[in-house]
Amino acid sequence: MPEPYDVVTMGRIGVDLYPLDIGVPLARVETFGKFLGGSPTNVAVAAARLGRRTAVITRTGRDPFGDYLHQELRDFGVDDRWVTPVEEYPTPVTFCEVFPPDDFPLYFYRQPKAPDLEIHPSELDLDAVRAARIFWMTGTGLSAEPSRAATLAALRARSEGPAEEPRTDTAADTGACATVFDLDWRPMFWDGGDRGSVARARYREALAHATVAVGNIDECEIATGEREPHAAARALLAAGVELAVVKQGPKGVLAVHRDGSTAEVPPLPVEVVNGLGAGDAFGGALCHGLLAGWDLARIMPYANAAGAIVASRLACSSAMPFPDEVERALAEGAVPADRANGASANGACANGPSGTRSSATGPSGAGTESPASRPSGAAS
Repeated sequence: MPEPYDVVTMGRIGVDLYPLDIGVPLARVETFGKFLGGSPTNVAVAAARLGRRTAVITRTGRDPFGDYLHQELRDFGVDDRWVTPVEEYPTPVTFCEVFPPDDFPLYFYRQPKAPDLEIHPSELDLDAVRAARIFWMTGTGLSAEPSRAATLAALRARSEGPAEEPRTDTAADTGACATVFDLDWRPMFWDGGDRGSVARARYREALAHATVAVGNIDECEIATGEREPHAAARALLAAGVELAVVKQGPKGVLAVHRDGSTAEVPPLPVEVVNGLGAGDAFGGALCHGLLAGWDLARIMPYANAAGAIVASRLACSSAMPFPDEVERALAEGAVPADRANGASANGACANGPSGTRSSATGPSGAGTESPASRPSGAAS
């Protein structure tokens, strides 16, 4: 087995085809950019950009798009050894429309079934999963078999020993840091768009093995039945996690730890191009901060800033920030003007309409805001 990874993520992968024509309906778009996509995969990329050693467990089709995703992962420095092909299903493709500041409809093409839902328990390297300092999984992985059984097997490997006995070694002994459940509620991936007892039961089963839960208000409601942020955080702690992170979009981010520490971080001003990748950048930065041993008062603003930077760019994976970019945004109290709507590190972003300065309120829920909605006394 290789040296333990800092972060291993598991779940969705695909090709994002994002319009290079901003503010144009999909039916009229003529030019698209092609990017690596899939939330847990993007989290691995985001953590790698911040200097962490990462890998992803997922599956693609055996097709040219699958080949493309392997190459992108390698270029981003993410280990692809556990990205395997599925013969019978094509690599998923996702389109979006880009209407800044807060309208980014998504169109998933994952029929008849996405390869990343064909991860089997027998294929997992449970020793590597167990050894990873952070393991990150998502709610989508619980939506269908065999992915659900594989996801739960990985979670049990984190919370139980090889003989399925509770682990007696400590995090310090093993190097383990966190098992993160990204609540990631996508109703279109569940039979009948389930919003009832089946999804909640599966979420609660996974929460019993996780140490960190991350989700926006809608996702917290699916997991706990609670929409009020503090009540949702308390319910997540009661379900078994040690740290609950509730993303509130333009209202910022709330984090509550079982030890009583809390952090509530206001939004960061940013000129929004596409809010869809902000939550993945937030996740990668959250992992980075946990691995560094930072307290919540440092982790949450850092993760918030990473998300805001990506909201200022078109793509997700290629838009993930480097450490110096996050530090600059924190120092200036906003995403700097020369970075907002500018090119990402590899030039994969398009310009949005000038003067659009508002909140990223897409599925990510990362805290960004317009100056007009900024709380009194907040830094400009």
